[in-house]
Amino acid sequence: MEIMEQAHPVCRGAGAVLNLQPSSSISIAYHTHFGPHDDLILLEVDEKLLPDFFHQRVSLRGERSEDAVLCTQSKTYSIKFVGTSNSVFLIPPPDNSILCENSEDCNGKDNHKAIVSVIKVAPGNMELVEVAPRLDKLKLLLSEDPYSSREASEFEDLEEMDKSITKRMYSWDDLVDEVQASDNELRSGLQAISAVEIDGYWRIVDEKYMSTILIMLLHNSVLNDWSLDALNEDEVVSMLVSDGFPLKLSHHCLHVFGSKVEEGAGGSCLWRLDERRVCVHFAREILVEGKRKMDNFMEEWKQKVPKGMHPDFEMLEGEVLKEKFGVESWVHAFSVSSLPSTPAERFSILFRERPKWEQKDLLPYIRDLNVPGLSLEGLLLKYTRRTQPTLDAEPVFSAR
Repeated sequence: MEIMEQAHPVCRGAGAVLNLQPSSSISIAYHTHFGPHDDLILLEVDEKLLPDFFHQRVSLRGERSEDAVLCTQSKTYSIKFVGTSNSVFLIPPPDNSILCENSEDCNGKDNHKAIVSVIKVAPGNMELVEVAPRLDKLKLLLSEDPYSSREASEFEDLEEMDKSITKRMYSWDDLVDEVQASDNELRSGLQAISAVEIDGYWRIVDEKYMSTILIMLLHNSVLNDWSLDALNEDEVVSMLVSDGFPLKLSHHCLHVFGSKVEEGAGGSCLWRLDERRVCVHFAREILVEGKRKMDNFMEEWKQKVPKGMHPDFEMLEGEVLKEKFGVESWVHAFSVSSLPSTPAERFSILFRERPKWEQKDLLPYIRDLNVPGLSLEGLLLKYTRRTQPTLDAEPVFSAR
């Protein structure tokens, strides 16, 4: 291309370049407003994302202290600047009020001269890289003020709440502003930590309070001869409310510990308590005080779970670790839900817990890691060293 220094070039917009044929050329000139224009940044976008941009379904999220991410409705992307050694000219669209100092330059006799005005030379562009949602902050925020039995009994509505408590609660819009995740990913994150919306604020329910509601539900099932595989939602909720529990949390208990099995014609549903979720809950209660001998733990666990449920140690994958000291086996709580979601931090904590891991013990603690473009095998290659004394031996992983 030929750069022409002209005070008043004939104005042609970016369309003149878009229609440029191969092996042809066009003259360009510096625009009268040529400069750094730091507010103009090129963004390279995959074609499949263009509809989200055109229909304004994207947003930038993050606080001032964080690197911003771009979110669509379902995915999160980091934003990285990529420099280029080539000269990239930014040519604005034709606009007489900006590009032309003299209307005759655009409409006069010299329009046959194909000259375009360059308003900026871009040093590079921003590119989008899909990343996992940054949901660790979500649990941290909601853990500041769990919903407790005290709050349920003392506060009837938001107006009666102490201002200091209100400040520690988060609405959906607050979470969108605070957490770097797409709307769909944020909803999945809320579901994963069993959060519930109460009076417009998303809350985690205190574990002891949640346990009290579950125990009352199980007690009512015995008194009323309810089947734990076919719990009538209306009956269960009505009974819990009469026992003094909030309506919202009575429904929430079924969502946390059960699954819907049948939609009733009148709006009522049948629920089945999930055996694993209920058994894991009682195992956590037993181990909250620390390590237990395996035999003693299993005996107490079987006594705690509801009649008809059969606790199996395999249910506790990703929840409990077993260690051997001499001839005795001990167990202690070590939940995957308490671990960070970033791979480097996750593996660092895992290898502090154990310098060496057998594959069957390690996999439950890394299966949930979400790194776009990197498989589970790729994560192990990146963060661990694998040793295998013999071909038929269990692989052992240590820190890289």
